[in-house]
Amino acid sequence: MSSSQREFIPARIAVLTISDTRTEADDRSGEAIVSRLVRAGHALHEKLIVPDDIYRIRARVSTWIADPSVQVIITTGGTGISGRDGSPEAITPLLDKALDGFGEMFRVLSYEDIGTSTLQSRALAGVANGTYLFILPGSIGAVKLAWEKLITHQLDYRTRPCNLIEMMPRLLER
Repeated sequence: MSSSQREFIPARIAVLTISDTRTEADDRSGEAIVSRLVRAGHALHEKLIVPDDIYRIRARVSTWIADPSVQVIITTGGTGISGRDGSPEAITPLLDKALDGFGEMFRVLSYEDIGTSTLQSRALAGVANGTYLFILPGSIGAVKLAWEKLITHQLDYRTRPCNLIEMMPRLLER
């Protein structure tokens, strides 16, 4: 089967908004992720909001990492450098491997929109227990950029020369 004939393989994705102030009523970034992943053909496992507390973030993400039905976790918020921003500190110790290229590419692309302010972004990605994690800033612009320019392509089995779906044996064995 040639790459142009490969079929889309949906992933099951958990979404976590990290914020001390957001509620379901005003969580635009979390909803932007959910609408895009569903539109792309993936399945939403669960969407939650937790406060910007390292241990609560780590507890929720750890639960999803341990759940074999979750292939991808996307978080939004808590990646800045002020106040209680602690998503990278909460999640980095959970990673088996970091995908350094994600944060690097995110900042390169973000530079086109926000200039040198992208230096304040601590977006990152990695893998833990076979689950891919994308840790995104909380702005709607950052979420859209990360999904449209990076994540959607890596979560599409049809993307060549390679993609993250190819690295998920649980999905390919179906």
